[in-house]
Amino acid sequence: MDSSPAPPFPFAVHLVTGGGTSPELALLLQSLAAARVVAFDAEWKPRRRGDPAAPAPGSEGPSPEPAPAPPKFPMVTLLQVACRGGGDGGSEDGVCEVFVVDLLAVPLADLWAPLRELFERRNVLKLGFRFKQDLVYLSATFAAALGRDTGFDRVEPFLDVTNIYYYLKVYDRQKRLPKETKSLATICQELLNVTLSKELQCSDWSCRPLSEGQIQYAASDAYYLLDIFDLFQQTLRAEGNSSPTTELNSDANCSQILTGCSSSGSDVRSDYLASIVTKYCEKILLTESVTKLRNSRRKEKQKLPTNARCKDKVDISTEWQGPPPWDPSIGGDGYPKFLCDVMVINIFDLKISEDKLMSRCTKCNGSFIQKPLTLDEAVEASKGFQVIPSCLFNRNLEFWKCTDCNQLYWEGTQYHNAVQKFLSVCNISD
Repeated sequence: MDSSPAPPFPFAVHLVTGGGTSPELALLLQSLAAARVVAFDAEWKPRRRGDPAAPAPGSEGPSPEPAPAPPKFPMVTLLQVACRGGGDGGSEDGVCEVFVVDLLAVPLADLWAPLRELFERRNVLKLGFRFKQDLVYLSATFAAALGRDTGFDRVEPFLDVTNIYYYLKVYDRQKRLPKETKSLATICQELLNVTLSKELQCSDWSCRPLSEGQIQYAASDAYYLLDIFDLFQQTLRAEGNSSPTTELNSDANCSQILTGCSSSGSDVRSDYLASIVTKYCEKILLTESVTKLRNSRRKEKQKLPTNARCKDKVDISTEWQGPPPWDPSIGGDGYPKFLCDVMVINIFDLKISEDKLMSRCTKCNGSFIQKPLTLDEAVEASKGFQVIPSCLFNRNLEFWKCTDCNQLYWEGTQYHNAVQKFLSVCNISD
């Protein structure tokens, strides 16, 4: 597949794949201890129903006990960390180190205490993009590997770059923050004029070795969070640190996180960074209800005739009756699966050809336009709601637009991966 070379990234990446005396791990722990501002992101394998449970990272050797039940949450396999220390937290003074931590290779016991201490250290600002979900999955991953009480339940002080984005966009107008959430790619494009390609977002992050593209993609998500925070600081400085007309957080308690810090900045060495933390930051708290997986399948109440008596009520069940279709006793292969792939195709004798795959919009199930768009037409059509990665500009691609929701599609890496996966699962030939 032809692809134009990606421009060099403005940062070096430390891939951490060892424990104990590993120099990369030592540098990571040293950077965490000296950091003033730390940005986090995480990756996990996209989860599909029927996927077998993956072993918890950090566990070694065969276990004599029966295989555990599949984990409630996806297992985090990669943790991205961008650290900045020194100075007053600004990029002109601090040294930035970017790490991609392979949680399948690094013993989690070596990371748990430093991470937990950092998450709760009040003189370090933590950045993230919708990081609460990442924290839930990360906590579950550590708890599955090390024990029930080895998760993470709080991060403070914390600043979400989504709130920074809305502040920079609407700080001069008094209005409520919009409910919709911009993607990180959109935020980077609008604030930094940086294009983040998301073609690798849904790749299998549990496969090793990681490709260079995966490493750079993962690292960039954490690195550019620091750049967004730098822009936020520059804006506040330009305003003379005056009180903004739009607050980042609607919760009045969020501005009281660092009430224990002295005005001289003894806990946060920079008065300026301390003022940002005190005024704009919040904290993430994971309660027991948050860490429990909610059952999305609600039993629907069967409606009975209004004139039916209690003794006439019939116990109606919508559950499958009898052995599951994959039970070996009735000819199955013994492996649980969704009833929406090979079995449906075989039972209903469906005829599916490759040209019918991906022929509908995945967002709204709408149909596509009859004639594909050129690159210039696609760029014009995407303005305001979708970013076309710059790496596609030198390729001879056709773009297809949904007639209902206007979402644009092209035959990139994600498209070909999805088609090949469907072909292999359903044994479809041309």
